[in-house]
Amino acid sequence: MSDTPTPSDGASEFRRLWNQLAPVGRLSNGGYRRFSWTPEHARLRSWFVEQAELRDLKVETDANGNMFATWGTGDDKAVLTGSHFDSVPGGGAYDGPLGIVSAFLAIDRLREEGFTPSRPITVADFVEEEGGRFGVPCLGSRLSTGAVAPDKARSLTDADGTTYAEALTAAGFDPDALGQAPQPAQRFERFVELHVEQGKSLVYGDRAVGVASAIWPHGRWRFDFTGEGDHAGTTHLTDRRDPMLTFAFTVLAARKAAAQEQALATVGRVAVDPGATNAIAAHVSAWLDARAPDEETLGRILSRLDDQARQRAVKDGTEVAITCESQSAVVNFDHRLRDRISELLGDAPILPTGAGHDAGVLSTELPTAMLFVRNPSGVSHAPAEGATDEDCGTGVQALATVLKEFTR
Repeated sequence: MSDTPTPSDGASEFRRLWNQLAPVGRLSNGGYRRFSWTPEHARLRSWFVEQAELRDLKVETDANGNMFATWGTGDDKAVLTGSHFDSVPGGGAYDGPLGIVSAFLAIDRLREEGFTPSRPITVADFVEEEGGRFGVPCLGSRLSTGAVAPDKARSLTDADGTTYAEALTAAGFDPDALGQAPQPAQRFERFVELHVEQGKSLVYGDRAVGVASAIWPHGRWRFDFTGEGDHAGTTHLTDRRDPMLTFAFTVLAARKAAAQEQALATVGRVAVDPGATNAIAAHVSAWLDARAPDEETLGRILSRLDDQARQRAVKDGTEVAITCESQSAVVNFDHRLRDRISELLGDAPILPTGAGHDAGVLSTELPTAMLFVRNPSGVSHAPAEGATDEDCGTGVQALATVLKEFTR
């Protein structure tokens, strides 16, 4: 899948490396399914090792399954960059892999300039960033910082009932070692993550690259609605305890609450039991993704939704249980690092994001920053997500400039 790196010429060099990854996990509609600890994931991780070895980088995998490739030696803490390979179901190609490909190409660019870093530069691949298979986003980085307990991680299950511990074992890892890797602050001096923009701010501003200011507080909640299964053709409407009614009401209530608060709420996943066309459901599970400009607003949305769902359950003769599966506080990226990067890149625009990232998780331990590359469609987590090769080449140069500045 790989060949020896050649001198970079921006867009064409990006395309050469990008094409090596493009077929892996691609679906017929152009989207991707790249879940953690699957054959597709293994191919991508093998590619990571190949690229590192072609560049004589030291490769290691920590006890949490995160991979690192390091250029340079010495006792100084490294500057960390990179992103993740895994995707949401049917997601786009660029969310995650762009940051890893760009990191390798940025190292190529610095070497072409004859630059030798004064401290190591490390490229990371964090596992299960999207939570697409096991439900908890940024799991690899959360395990690294202690934000998720190893016991909880081991017990997570995918849609087929496979536990995270079983998936790790099948991939050749020891699930009992989770949480035993060094803390990020022990190894890294700062983290700069490059990512495709999930929105159109850079399109509207006519800029190829921007810098993140903050990540909105956000989280995922599972709603379990329980009623009574019965025959769709013989049970009178007044005799039904249909959890689908409570579910439908809650979806609409979430949308209304978010609109009133100028926030975001999405129910994008639902499981119905027994799931037959001619049967009244006995149980409905739905997952809510909610995001808001501040934690107080997010709390109001969840409190209101909790009250409304329970009141509706009483009316429908059903029951509802709400479980928080993950929640992240607001992340304000280190302002000195953010402003310095913007200055380095010719006063690059500074913009907030509603999307979570490993950089947000690691920000609790060390200074972090994010670069965004323009996305013409503004679409993310879907096949239309993308970026031009020219803008990606510009992103590589921007990342190289930043890495050079902090490793002089």
